[in-house]
Amino acid sequence: MKRAILTLTALMLFFTASAQQVLSLEECREKAVSSNRELSQERTKVELAGYDRKIALANFFPIISATGAYMWNEKNISLVSDETSHNLRNAGEIVTGALEKAGEYYEPLQEFLSSLPEDFDLSSIIGVIGRNIDNDLHLDVKNVLGVVISVRQPLFMGGKIIFSNQIAKMAEELALNAYEIQYLKVISDIDVAYWQIVTIAAKKRLAESYADLLEQMEADVEKSLEAGISTKSDALQVKVKAGEARLMLTKATNGLRLAKMLLCQKTGLPLDSEILLADEIVEDIPVAVPGPEKDMEQVYADRPETKSLDLATKIYDKKVAVTRADMLPQVAFMANYLASNPSFSKGFEHRWGGRFSVGVVVNVPIFHGTEALQKTKKAKAEATLYRDRLDDARDMINLQVTRQRKLCEEAIERLEMTRDGLESAEENMRTAASGFAAGLIDTNTALAAQTGWLQAQSEYIDAAVALQIAVADLERAEGNVHPAMPDSRKK
Repeated sequence: MKRAILTLTALMLFFTASAQQVLSLEECREKAVSSNRELSQERTKVELAGYDRKIALANFFPIISATGAYMWNEKNISLVSDETSHNLRNAGEIVTGALEKAGEYYEPLQEFLSSLPEDFDLSSIIGVIGRNIDNDLHLDVKNVLGVVISVRQPLFMGGKIIFSNQIAKMAEELALNAYEIQYLKVISDIDVAYWQIVTIAAKKRLAESYADLLEQMEADVEKSLEAGISTKSDALQVKVKAGEARLMLTKATNGLRLAKMLLCQKTGLPLDSEILLADEIVEDIPVAVPGPEKDMEQVYADRPETKSLDLATKIYDKKVAVTRADMLPQVAFMANYLASNPSFSKGFEHRWGGRFSVGVVVNVPIFHGTEALQKTKKAKAEATLYRDRLDDARDMINLQVTRQRKLCEEAIERLEMTRDGLESAEENMRTAASGFAAGLIDTNTALAAQTGWLQAQSEYIDAAVALQIAVADLERAEGNVHPAMPDSRKK
């Protein structure tokens, strides 16, 4: 009778599901992963770590830069004094006057000047030359343009660039492990919420079956009371039990609705969404089977917590090397090209001109108050700290895995025990129902048999769900559950 009622209920749920969204456990996990804000933040941190890795990689390449400048000057540059400038511009008059005066005392000079053609203006010629010289000694720098293109290529940085790149790669892996840890928390919450709904739904069907049984029994007692076989006390006991069954059904219905709202909130669905879980509509809760026992060293290698601490230890070991690199000489190649207008390459010209320069820069640290030494000691101490944390984490994981294996063993034993108890309770209820129908068993005995069947069913449901959760927790404890990691290398 019980199986017929459960089968009918399952069929009704199946046809009702056509108007609802049916979700499996894996689909609930996927929706929770895609909508969880904390997991989204961890995904962003992975992306940021990928950018840091690319930034560190850029240090291997040369730094090429170009700088342009424009300058306006209020005054030009004069290479001579105002007096000299005046003399140069009037050099014709000054020189010819001096020659004429000298000719008064030096006859050959007088004859030379007299022999010059009348159209030969020595003063003008010398004046032009003087003015040209004066112009060349006044530099026009009111508008100056300049461009510098420089290249700097590190040649030896004491290994700092190499170690920094290794640290950036490990930091990215550390972010991925943090994402995995948060992922496991999310699916653990989803598993609990999912199986809680399955438990409540199964108990709701159980309450419906129990209410139907008591309703039928209530009708049978009423007939027996009319026939004088049963008493009013029997009818009252059955009526009270029937009321309790209806209250139990109401509580299960309300609890199921609240549990589904919680699952909707965790999966990013509207709270009023009509959902139906795949395991909610099956007749029997599936029995989970734990996998083979896993080697603890492999567990340590697969757990994100130990991987994170191991990476943190390695990062601080690399930081020791980076700090030591600061105490070593640093060598870099440099090349520059400078162009300006006016050009200073060949005299002073109002056109673009430039020149190349190449060289090697060597920086040798000598003394800075033992700063580098203290940083090295600090990095070593931090590495030691994370090694100790790693050892503690391994011990805790060993304890957690051992505990989960024991819980699985206990859950399996409990499930077998409740299954045996359920079979006994079902047989007892069938015997009591037959005896009550034949008038051989009183009402109290029949009600006790039904109550025992109800309790046995409830314990079996709890045991089956507890085994599901225990096996899922063991899988996570052994590091067998891994998410699809975000790939920051595609960014």
